[in-house]
Amino acid sequence: MNRYQDIITEQSQGVLTVTLNRPEVRNALRTAMLAELADALDAAATDDAIGAVVITGDQRCFAAGADVAEMAGMDMTDMLDDPRPALWQRIQQCPKPLIAAVNGHALGAGCELALQADIIHAGRNARFGQPEIRLGIIPGAGGIQRLIRRVGRSLASEMVFSGAFIDARTALRAGLVSRVCEPELTLEDAQTLARELASRPPLAIRQAKQALRLADEMPLSAALEFERKAFVLLAGTEDRQEGLAAFLEKRPPEFKGR
Repeated sequence: MNRYQDIITEQSQGVLTVTLNRPEVRNALRTAMLAELADALDAAATDDAIGAVVITGDQRCFAAGADVAEMAGMDMTDMLDDPRPALWQRIQQCPKPLIAAVNGHALGAGCELALQADIIHAGRNARFGQPEIRLGIIPGAGGIQRLIRRVGRSLASEMVFSGAFIDARTALRAGLVSRVCEPELTLEDAQTLARELASRPPLAIRQAKQALRLADEMPLSAALEFERKAFVLLAGTEDRQEGLAAFLEKRPPEFKGR
């Protein structure tokens, strides 16, 4: 039974699917929804039965932004005590692969949530944007920093300064998304990939995810050092021994996360 109010969770074949569930406000990301999402990802992080997570909305909208009505009631003092930065941090720290399955609008905080994912699959009807400038503000949950690392300075600057949206094809060309498909297939496509990732050795997946994230945060020399240390550490795992043995014996590996 789903124990959340703003999200729906479903677990199957090693994959946790989290569906944003406030369709009446186009899945506006209020604080309570972010808290539920962080709680679900925290639980997934310690659940050995879950190997990957898919976050999605519905075929019409991923998430159209933050809850403006909630934000309108906050002044600068409230912003200083805002719990949302800590919730975003918890979402970012999920060690399992995150795939965003995006249909329709992913705008403002919705785009920032998609940017938290390791992989984005988009329906042909997807639209991405950071329109905060139209409200007299700027993205405040990584929308500038993550966007520029995904699409480059020129396109990120145009999107942030103008508040303009980009479509799925533009997002694909820019490197924001890895795959575009028909809207009715977006979630299925993401879940298929998630099941594949869930079958991979979990210790290696965890180290690979950390190395990929650090590539955005560290100088190349430090990131290369981390990557090599992780490579060496994995040499002591049973999964590595199993992977090599299975390859040599021409059989599917059976990874145990040890």
